[in-house]
Amino acid sequence: MNTPVPESQSAATPALANTSDDWQPLPSRARGLFMASTAFAFALTLLLATGVIGWTMLPPSQAWWPVLAGVVAGAGFGAWLGNKRYRYTQWRLDGDGFALRRGRMWQSETRVPGSRVQHLDLKRGPLERHYALATLVIHTAGTRNSEVSVSGLDDGDAERLRDRLAHQTRDDADA
Repeated sequence: MNTPVPESQSAATPALANTSDDWQPLPSRARGLFMASTAFAFALTLLLATGVIGWTMLPPSQAWWPVLAGVVAGAGFGAWLGNKRYRYTQWRLDGDGFALRRGRMWQSETRVPGSRVQHLDLKRGPLERHYALATLVIHTAGTRNSEVSVSGLDDGDAERLRDRLAHQTRDDADA
């Protein structure tokens, strides 16, 4: 007899059950968070830039046009870029540790061996909690780039990743 599995578990469990070389994408509900945060950052930046330029070079009655155009352009570009960030962020957990791949044009792949993990944190802001997402922060041994942060993970996946990495770390310490 099949018992129903909650959606958050059924979508998250196969990602961790598969420990082969398959890269796991972020959950689809993280797309909006990536797009909104990047759009907000670019809109705010262009608001400030066009506001300074507009108010210093144009009469006040005409200064709002470049400001509005800058905010719209910044938000549009930021949403596009956030979508690209989302699409090209993937993770993998295997017997050796955790790997994170980001980017398409400028690719970056970070590998964290289980033996280098010092401690693990889960962070959940208000929007992440609303969408059942979390940020996993992996603190590693060393001083340079000693932290790997993965935002937009499914809440259940983040907890299981934390637990599996902590278990791998204990196993490596015992060996």
